[in-house]
Amino acid sequence: MAQLFGHTPRTVDNALDAAGIVLRGRGASVLVSTVTDSINREVMDGLLPELKLIANFGAGVDHIDIAYAKSKGITVTNTPSVLTEDTADLAFALILAVPRRLNEGMAAIRTYEWQGWSPLYLLGHRVNGKKLGIVGMGRIGQAVARRARGFGMAVHYHQRTRLHSSVESELGATFHPKLESLLKAANIVTLHCPHTKDTHQMINSDRLALMPPSSYLINTARGALVDEAALVDALKSGRLAGAGLDVYANAPELATGLRDLPNVVLLPHISSATLESRLEMGERVVINIRTFLDGHTPPDKVLIEEVG
Repeated sequence: MAQLFGHTPRTVDNALDAAGIVLRGRGASVLVSTVTDSINREVMDGLLPELKLIANFGAGVDHIDIAYAKSKGITVTNTPSVLTEDTADLAFALILAVPRRLNEGMAAIRTYEWQGWSPLYLLGHRVNGKKLGIVGMGRIGQAVARRARGFGMAVHYHQRTRLHSSVESELGATFHPKLESLLKAANIVTLHCPHTKDTHQMINSDRLALMPPSSYLINTARGALVDEAALVDALKSGRLAGAGLDVYANAPELATGLRDLPNVVLLPHISSATLESRLEMGERVVINIRTFLDGHTPPDKVLIEEVG
């Protein structure tokens, strides 16, 4: 009978390191991982030859060495589709919250700063009619685009492969072959691409400089897509109007100065944090494991081409 290893819920502070995962998982043929588990060569070598499947509880797999797993005959699965709508909801919540300065408004109420209505108090920017730039038009990017249409926004997008014309027409989306072109055109840029060697810190100081000073950056994908030090500099200097972040490069640590900026909405990686999502994620993990153990290809098998 297959042995299964997955450790109990915990905070990032008491997450197991590689040695701890190997110690507790030795002899298991299935490893259930989450985003806080670094499943690298050390872990896999320590669990071989028994380890056959890594069933990830989550959509992102940049914490798993997919290429090495493939070279060792280890199958990797994830839970992609169940996170789409919840993540899109949260991304759009930030798209609304940042330009309308909801963060500052709530702080004013809680600190008794607010003394009543004033015509020029906490002026933000209208979302309706603005250009939304979506980087990565997969499931979540398209779900965000559908929401944007409902708010009267013009959808622009960039990714490696252009969408079929029928999908572009349905979403009213304009394709930008170059990321730089999108950054120059959009009023709000939202990131929905995986973290790979090609997308690492894709939003850097040079690209932030291309964005209009009145524009906003939203990131609910992966923190490492953004050079956070460059983002802090852009926000402090006024070269960028604001940002909404749910993910960070070195979570739970934040880049120096980031948490002190009033024009940034900071969330603790909760884009998929709904009861419905967590239950469905667990169900997908079980389905992937059961299918694999029955000798079939799991429905959510991760292909190296998808993350390379």
